[in-house]
Amino acid sequence: MTLKLLEDSAGSPQNARFLAVASDLAYCPQSEGAPKFLEELGLKAQLTSVGNTQAYVGSDADNIVVAFRGTEAPTKIEGLKDWLLTNALNLLVVPEGRLGTDLAAAGVGARFHQGFVSAIGDIWDPVCAAVEAQLKEAERPLWVTGHSLGGALALLAGWLFTRKMISVHQIVTFGAPMIGNQLAVDAINNEFAGKIFRYVNTPDPVPLLPMYSLVANEFVHCDTECKLAESGSDDPSAAFIQSLAKSAVDKLLSATLIDDIWKGIEGRISAHGMDNYRKLLG
Repeated sequence: MTLKLLEDSAGSPQNARFLAVASDLAYCPQSEGAPKFLEELGLKAQLTSVGNTQAYVGSDADNIVVAFRGTEAPTKIEGLKDWLLTNALNLLVVPEGRLGTDLAAAGVGARFHQGFVSAIGDIWDPVCAAVEAQLKEAERPLWVTGHSLGGALALLAGWLFTRKMISVHQIVTFGAPMIGNQLAVDAINNEFAGKIFRYVNTPDPVPLLPMYSLVANEFVHCDTECKLAESGSDDPSAAFIQSLAKSAVDKLLSATLIDDIWKGIEGRISAHGMDNYRKLLG
């Protein structure tokens, strides 16, 4: 079946399948990814890479797609341990620096995950420039997507595009962690009402993170969650990890407890793989 984006079909499984492929291909190097974007999705795509942050900007006559890469590989999140668990509370900040003003537009009290903000800051200028160049050629719907860390970056990029007066058609993420507190998420939900679709494989532990959300509910998710469930899955990661989180004393996680929780997450990481999301979407 040929994959195609449906502009007027919000939340369409067909759109999710298309963008899941784009999110998966975002892990490929340019030499491999560009031909696959063209062959599988009909998109001419160019990779932008700054430090450890990568994104493809792809386009055809009808659409522009920005697909952010997750961390390292679709089934590895070792590099996110401190971001998602150890230092989660300390990383919930009022953004500063060159993107601080745009993110501060979310309102007084809005706080975002510092690690995700730094990552989008690394790559924002070239990605935005690539999208602006495409829009100058022809106005087309802009779709923003990503898996894991890439999903978190997709949400932040969506907000930043609106600050540049660039309309975002839809944001579709897969296995994405939480990016900010309630006030930050409220602003994003209001800006993109009916345009955000967060796909979550029920046993996937990453959408439960950053860890501090299980202890004090500081981090929350954007709308709208679209649940996918693996066949025979009767032990969601949430129950297991939350049971460990209840052992926290005065809302603080000990080093031992952090290690125990991380072992549990790593033991369930296969559910986080992009291959599973693509299989579940059909």
